[in-house]
Amino acid sequence: MENQTYDDLRPYRDEEIPAAMQRIAAHPYFRALAAYLYPEVAVEKLQEQFRNIRTVNQFQLEVMDKAIKTIVAKSTQGFSCHGLECLDPKRRYLFVSNHRDILLDSALLQIALVAQGMPTTEITFGSNLMQGELVIDIGKSNKMFKVIRGGNPRDFYRNSVHLSHYIRHTLLDKAESVWIAQRNGRTKDGHDATDQGLVKMFTLSGGQDILRSLAQLNIVPVAVSYQYDTCDNLKARELYLSREQKYIKAPGEDLHSILTGVTEEKGHVHIEVMPPLEYEELSALRNLEKNEMINAVARLIDQRIYQGFRLWNTNYIAWDMLNHTFDYTHCYTPEEYRAFANRMHERLQCFEGDQIELMSIFLKIYANPVRNQEIGW
Repeated sequence: MENQTYDDLRPYRDEEIPAAMQRIAAHPYFRALAAYLYPEVAVEKLQEQFRNIRTVNQFQLEVMDKAIKTIVAKSTQGFSCHGLECLDPKRRYLFVSNHRDILLDSALLQIALVAQGMPTTEITFGSNLMQGELVIDIGKSNKMFKVIRGGNPRDFYRNSVHLSHYIRHTLLDKAESVWIAQRNGRTKDGHDATDQGLVKMFTLSGGQDILRSLAQLNIVPVAVSYQYDTCDNLKARELYLSREQKYIKAPGEDLHSILTGVTEEKGHVHIEVMPPLEYEELSALRNLEKNEMINAVARLIDQRIYQGFRLWNTNYIAWDMLNHTFDYTHCYTPEEYRAFANRMHERLQCFEGDQIELMSIFLKIYANPVRNQEIGW
């Protein structure tokens, strides 16, 4: 009998896929999705293809891999990935990634894994996003598992323990790798920082020896770098409005961010997969107090992400523009500088408020990675 301990979190199993494919193919939104991702294929033929899918692997290879490659072709000037070739294909890893785009950060890693001939990962997906039959069916068919958000402190702790055990179970018992973002929610200000609470969550399973239990997870920091940060204007607006009061998302705002991130031009995109945190490295932290130890592990992840982050001309332009310097003029042309400035003005002019402050916030989204790479590791 299958382990039912994690039925509230886990993705679909193969035997659940046929029914999910029937629901997806019959959904009212299917036609719109098909028109964007597969405009050359008749909807009826595509529905038949979905209804013939029988396994998770088949869904990932025949649907998701092709869909993400279509998104890459339509909305980027090229995607590259480096570092997977340095990993042991026989090991399973906990990929901890900086988080810029709700959908694509994890999805791009999956197509890179497939291209490298490596198994795809299970993927964390917030309960705030996993809503509605279509989203749930696509997500859980794509090896996404639920991270329960919200609740009182007692619920939060109980859910964190449950999640920690599920991640360890997935890695060590199911022999599946896992992708998780370094923080709850996307980085809005361009300053990628691992949440200390995330590392603490990892330690809630695995026994008293925290460092050894962390080493068992094979933590691999991942840096994803977009030449044009997805939803940069929406992030700037949210940060601007959050200065004086808590920002409350409008209904459907997360879905809008997903669709915007998928369709907007992103320029070049690169993923750098960094070396795993090995036990020998972690054991050097043994003399620290528990909280200091957890913080130090978070900083180790940050250092690798800062080191692996690929800086584009947009990052250097924003740094010079924000700081009124000429430090990086050798990294871009005057034409690129003007094009970036024009793009920023166009994307912000529709928002009410202090345009100077909005521009400062916008520029920091791109400039902070330069600062992090210079002084953060």
